[in-house]
Amino acid sequence: MADSTHHTIRRAAARPRGWCCSFSGLPDSPEHRALPAAAAQKLPPKSPLAPSFHSSPSSKLAGLIDPRRILSPGRVSPIDSEGSPAVAAAGAEEEEALPREQAAALAPFVAVREDEEEGGGGLDLRLSLRGRDGRCIVMELDSAVLRESSAFFADMVPDASGGGGGGGKRVEVDGVDNLEAFKEAVELMFEPDAMRWLARAGVSRAIGVLEVSSSIMFDRGIESCLRYIEAVPWNENEEERLKHVFARCTFDESVCRDVLARLQQQCRSGSEDLTVQLVESVTSGTNNGARKELQSLVSGLLSKSSVYHKDLSGLNKGSIYQICCSCLSSLVELFVENSVPVEDAGQATSVSDSKPMVERVSKQTENLNWLFDILVNNDMAERFVELWAKQDELIRMHEQASPMFRYELSRISASVFIALGKGRIQCPSDTRSQLFYGWFRPMLMDFGWLQRCSKGLDVRILEENLGQALLTLPLQQQQSLFEEWFRCFASRGTECPNLGRAFQVWWRRSFVRSSVEVRR
Repeated sequence: MADSTHHTIRRAAARPRGWCCSFSGLPDSPEHRALPAAAAQKLPPKSPLAPSFHSSPSSKLAGLIDPRRILSPGRVSPIDSEGSPAVAAAGAEEEEALPREQAAALAPFVAVREDEEEGGGGLDLRLSLRGRDGRCIVMELDSAVLRESSAFFADMVPDASGGGGGGGKRVEVDGVDNLEAFKEAVELMFEPDAMRWLARAGVSRAIGVLEVSSSIMFDRGIESCLRYIEAVPWNENEEERLKHVFARCTFDESVCRDVLARLQQQCRSGSEDLTVQLVESVTSGTNNGARKELQSLVSGLLSKSSVYHKDLSGLNKGSIYQICCSCLSSLVELFVENSVPVEDAGQATSVSDSKPMVERVSKQTENLNWLFDILVNNDMAERFVELWAKQDELIRMHEQASPMFRYELSRISASVFIALGKGRIQCPSDTRSQLFYGWFRPMLMDFGWLQRCSKGLDVRILEENLGQALLTLPLQQQQSLFEEWFRCFASRGTECPNLGRAFQVWWRRSFVRSSVEVRR
């Protein structure tokens, strides 16, 4: 180009219909001067958008342009030899001859002007894009390709074959929000293989081009972007951007159906049944390593703090407790099997799992501890405490079982005592009393094994919260339990939990302050 104030990069001559662009500020040539105020007043008033299947009137170019720059579109302004623009009068016939001109009512400032110099090699249109940040891109294009590709530009650019003039034309688009995406959408019009171009660009740029293509009614660009986006993976940020685009733009169902199938769940069923299936799959799994991995995965999904779990709609309390009861029944059966007399052991073994008793008991206790954690995290664990406190048969068989696996029962008790001591569960006094009278003595007996086989249990936290939970009982019940602990600790030492701090609190409350009469 002859213009000395900006630089133009031309595409290779091999392209049948070319375009070229440059990044610059607005050149100082006469065709870039702003229209005088007197001429601007002659522009026709804005008219509402014509309906289109691409997008609603309120969303046309929304977010891509500065709404403060909305002016009358499609005005043709011949430029005289002195460089001063003269606005041609527009009659009623011209207004009726361009009905689709209404499609640009929400466009940024768009001016179509007639250039003095002739375009070479089919580049008969100069398109200037100015972003809201002040940057400018100048592209020299084949106007025929632009008109054929975009219904929006077809309204802006007069057809030279229809008497629009033989000279080159200039279109200025001002107030563009996403300047790069707008430029790339125009580039895509001249690409013979749109899918290859999008593959090089990537998903993020394709989403930007998709939004611009919808705004300028570039059908081939919309179809190509949607076909490419549907066929490749997205990250979460790209997925959110796509949802935002689909919320703002309306696409033909035939071209966006496959993308929507990836964005929206077609079956509107709740997640409760699926959650129960996942939990059951974990509790019935046979691979220990995989079970631990899946337990961590499902716990994260069901946690109230998880980004995937905003309410309790995906967690069915009744179904979770049914699984808890099933695991408790399996645990009772294992201890019953272990209590079978030696002469009947062969028959019992033949119908039981081939895995060792220790491993089978450990699996069920791990399941129950995991389910208990889920219930605690979702404020549903009160009934579990009641269920565990009423396991009279397990408590009876605990004393007869081998300490090599009976301590696994105390691991469940430890989880319950810690949750009570931290105040994460609010149970009635009767339930707490029943829990301590059933499982406090087994805890004292198994504490040494819990220390040696902690499996992630912090025994210091257990000691502290066991004492805190005990202090929630009536003082008379506290006394009998502390007396039992005192005798055990005196004979077993570190094989017994150290509840000395809680014992001091109980002693002070019971005797040191007994002189203070409590009003009833």
